[in-house]
Amino acid sequence: MAGEQTWDVVVVGFGIAGGCAAVEAAAAGASVLVLERAAVPGGTTAMAGGHFYLGGGTVVQRATGHQDTPDDMYAYLMAVTPEPEADKIRAYADGSAAHCDWLEGLGFEFERSYYPHKAVIQPQTQGLMYTGNEKVWPFRDLARPAPRGHKVPVPGETGGASLVIDLLARRADDLGVEVWYETRATDLVSDSGRVRGVRWRSFGGNGVVLAGSTILATGGFVMNAQMVAEHVPQLAEKPFILGTPYDDGTGIRLGMSAGGQTLHMDQAFITAPFYPPATLLTGIVVNRDGKRFVAEDSYHSRTSAFVLDQPGSSAFLIVDSVHIALPEIPLVPFIDGWETVAEMERALGIPSGNLAATLAAYNAAAARGEDPDFHKHPDWLEPQGTGPWGAFDLTLGKATYAGFTLGGLRCTVDGQVQRADGSVVAGLYAAGACASNIAQDSKGYSSGTQLGEGSFFGRRAGRHAAGQAQYRRSATTPW
Repeated sequence: MAGEQTWDVVVVGFGIAGGCAAVEAAAAGASVLVLERAAVPGGTTAMAGGHFYLGGGTVVQRATGHQDTPDDMYAYLMAVTPEPEADKIRAYADGSAAHCDWLEGLGFEFERSYYPHKAVIQPQTQGLMYTGNEKVWPFRDLARPAPRGHKVPVPGETGGASLVIDLLARRADDLGVEVWYETRATDLVSDSGRVRGVRWRSFGGNGVVLAGSTILATGGFVMNAQMVAEHVPQLAEKPFILGTPYDDGTGIRLGMSAGGQTLHMDQAFITAPFYPPATLLTGIVVNRDGKRFVAEDSYHSRTSAFVLDQPGSSAFLIVDSVHIALPEIPLVPFIDGWETVAEMERALGIPSGNLAATLAAYNAAAARGEDPDFHKHPDWLEPQGTGPWGAFDLTLGKATYAGFTLGGLRCTVDGQVQRADGSVVAGLYAAGACASNIAQDSKGYSSGTQLGEGSFFGRRAGRHAAGQAQYRRSATTPW
């Protein structure tokens, strides 16, 4: 690997985004090199349970009798995204069903089955479930709800996405993609405002790779303590994080060094799910003043994000004796049970009468089948009027929160890295967690968005990068 070598496309990182970018670039006829810091492919993708957020009428949705259209998917994503980029969401919604087919073309098949219960992830190999806020108000009124969480057929809560990585690596090898493992990109090589490759370092030496197009797909920055402290300090307060040692912001910092702008760097996915079992969703979530502040049937990261907005990042889940159960995932600790609401108020430090008033109002409305304050879905709307009552602690530092960063490089729908004025950094692309695309905050997140958009926009970046590199090769001397 010594010396200076030339390729059409060099991809930095072999997770879901980098792998898809490399495969698509090679399929388009480009010579492709991947630089991967680890000894094996996968990155943070290898830790994921295997949800892909896909819709618009996928083969799995059709097989399980769920109607969905690109327009419904587009309307939902536009509504749930804080600063939606319409061209990206339109492309994702319109191309999602075909992308599902492409993923299966790698050599696996999503199970044609539907898991109807509220859960963090399907417990076995069920192929489809709701993984976002599609049935949560106001989104259910803005777009027809449909389940879009497609899970690869591997049981368990983590590691399922490794199946897709293995198949991507095999496809890349078949297409002639070269991969240098245990090799780090240290700097971009630029000339006259154009990125022309990367400098690399490995245990065996260092060198330069020149390329017509360079694609950054190195993950987020959750493992970079300095960047976390600067941009998302709340992540520094939780017990553990979701990432690998290589989620250190390398790609973001490389893109910034070439003039790329970053977006949403202050946002992160942070969550401590208290369900399943789903019966706990019938309870109420209150802050330390005894007031509700979120619909309890929200997707778990949405609920968690609203908890972190409360005074002291403190909240409690209150459930009566008819509906109480222990969470299947022990992340939210049980505090205690009390025979009266007044005793519970004193024990939790809630002002006298506040929780009692909140419970009384909620119970009366729920008995009528209503929730005028937060419009909880009727599936989870049940009075909590039978004592004793129990409380679970959702407070940051008490509950076990996990998270990862969401901010990244600004880029076009085809992954071209952009400056603050909107112009593109010639020759430079970004995809996956180091790029800013659809996933922007915890309140609007749906499980499978990172794998879904990472693979989808990784493919687009790979195709576009290959086309640009081949055009330059035919029109000018090699880079």
